[in-house]
Amino acid sequence: MSKALAVTTKEGQKKKDVTLPAFLFGIEPNEHVMHEAVRTYLANQRSGTVKTKTRSEVSGGGRKPWRQKGTGRARIGSSRVAHWRGGGLAFGPRPRDHSMRLPKKMRRLALRSALSSKAAMDEIRIIEDIVLTSVSTKEMAGILKSVGIVGQKALLVMKDTDKTVLMSSRNIRNLKVGLARELNTYDLLHAEIVVMTESALGAVEEVFGE
Repeated sequence: MSKALAVTTKEGQKKKDVTLPAFLFGIEPNEHVMHEAVRTYLANQRSGTVKTKTRSEVSGGGRKPWRQKGTGRARIGSSRVAHWRGGGLAFGPRPRDHSMRLPKKMRRLALRSALSSKAAMDEIRIIEDIVLTSVSTKEMAGILKSVGIVGQKALLVMKDTDKTVLMSSRNIRNLKVGLARELNTYDLLHAEIVVMTESALGAVEEVFGE
């Protein structure tokens, strides 16, 4: 089912109405696929470089602390066993690859589900393309305020990289700027409000269309 949204100017005035494509913003959200997409995204952010040393890797411990019999103490072969101070760690983490891969059709379905969920909850705003003549955090904050964003976690979706917009946004708390072609399910679900420029909306439709 298609949904119409108002496109607002930077001053918060209604410019026109735009119809959101139903195949992106009007499907029944698939929660399981969205869960898998988020799990895959978070797994791929892990470096997997954490490592602890076993008893064979810590320094020292090459000599038997005392003879096997006759001392009255427990037999021991090395001072670097796991239950001794300075010993190696048993069953500790080792370097590994945490990366996961989700099939392309599932990634697309998860993205469409996230967009449809946001649209159903009225958490999408469309704004005219943002053009700043100079870096200004104050002006950028004013634009967000004009579309009703004050303090919420927001995702601003742009069609192309704009250095001025990026630099004007970096000191605004809870605001993340992303590109339409790099849109992902995690960023959409993490944001409380998704703001798209007019051109970004067209790019999303083009990149993730049927």
